[in-house]
Amino acid sequence: MSLIKSISGVRGTIGGKAGENLTPLDIVKFSSAFGIWLQQKYHKKDLTLVVGRDARISGEIVSRLSASTLQSLGINVIDLGLSTTPTVEIMVAELQADGGIIFTASHNPKEWNALKLLNSKGEFISAKDGEEVLEIAEKEAFEYSDVDHLGTYSKNEDGIQLHINKILELPEVLPGIIREKRYKIVVDAVNSTGGIAIPKLLEKMGCDVVKLYCEPNGEFPHNPEPIKEHLSDVCEVVIKEKADLGIVVDPDVDRLALVDENGQLFGEEYTLVAVADYILKNKKGVAISNLSSSRALRDVAKNLESQHFAAAVGEVNVVSLMKEKEAIIGGEGNGGVIFPKLHYGRDSLVGAALFLTYMAQQGRSASELRATYPDYYMGKKKIELTPEIDVDKLLKKVEKEFKNEQISTIDGVKIDFPTKWVHLRKSNTEPIIRIYTEADSQEDADHLADDMIAKIKSLI
Repeated sequence: MSLIKSISGVRGTIGGKAGENLTPLDIVKFSSAFGIWLQQKYHKKDLTLVVGRDARISGEIVSRLSASTLQSLGINVIDLGLSTTPTVEIMVAELQADGGIIFTASHNPKEWNALKLLNSKGEFISAKDGEEVLEIAEKEAFEYSDVDHLGTYSKNEDGIQLHINKILELPEVLPGIIREKRYKIVVDAVNSTGGIAIPKLLEKMGCDVVKLYCEPNGEFPHNPEPIKEHLSDVCEVVIKEKADLGIVVDPDVDRLALVDENGQLFGEEYTLVAVADYILKNKKGVAISNLSSSRALRDVAKNLESQHFAAAVGEVNVVSLMKEKEAIIGGEGNGGVIFPKLHYGRDSLVGAALFLTYMAQQGRSASELRATYPDYYMGKKKIELTPEIDVDKLLKKVEKEFKNEQISTIDGVKIDFPTKWVHLRKSNTEPIIRIYTEADSQEDADHLADDMIAKIKSLI
């Protein structure tokens, strides 16, 4: 498997050859590049970085290699140990650090790991910044500190608790009414750090927690991406335990999936929709999602006399538009909730707390709450092209073909029809166009994707 270098960091499978997989040499190389980039950016050597990791098996090795490399550059390292992506983001700002690194491959299987890079605000670095880091890495012109100017290393195990405390202090989170309901909740944390953080939060709010795969040993019991086909176990346990809700998170705890009391998926697209419904009911404002997220969020915002805007796919793009529009809620349709009053990052913990507050306040079950939202169905397909085809030129042809429809070109081509939409995005690494659709039925969503594939083939 190729080593994947992107603007937000580097990821790959553990073991194998340097430059082709995520090996010790690659970890040192990209940690060095990020450290040097920060030193150049802030014009100083004595920086402080916060690091943290999910529970995957390779995490401790990757973390130690990276931390030692940063120290060798004269950078001080504060290690949160087992943590979550949103926790590391919050702690960078809390500790007034100059940046951070999260060691996680998110929803990828256990053989993967990655270095995700944060700026001094605890947010993912920008595309421009990421390109500069990659340039430094390619040149490999690294200069390390002498023995008298090495960076320090310290541990801080307060991150998750501080994160939880900040959530419970939010005026929008009402632990009292949640406690009155005595909710019974099944938690599937895929044996990663959500098994530490989510039960702690729920217990603080008076919930009865049933732990499923909450041992942070990195042995993922099922594919860690929290989508329907991987979640049969938690659905069964919710029914068996007669629980009020199931909560599922990915290994680094930035994606939140919900299971209703009947063992049915709430729908990953609808996690953000429900939370936004709650926030916008209390205060009119702006909600942001990405172009490939459900139209349901737009409908909810419109019904509550609020505004909705769509950003290019990618958390950094959503955050950028949220700041521009001064949005009060946002995120992505993969269960990623961003609540800027806490921080600008996808956060399953605050998402869960806000959802439970709304459910308790409404006095409805999860299934009853889901029934209040319009039903949309999504399709995801792709078309593989030959390398000589100019994908950008091809997308321009598609845009021209549908010029009479509502079109967005900020991220590929998205065509909005009255009752459905299709979003075409090219891959940055291979000659592929990814096709995302949404319609009033699964059949229509799939047919729209097939029709678009036929149209693209006719234009080649």
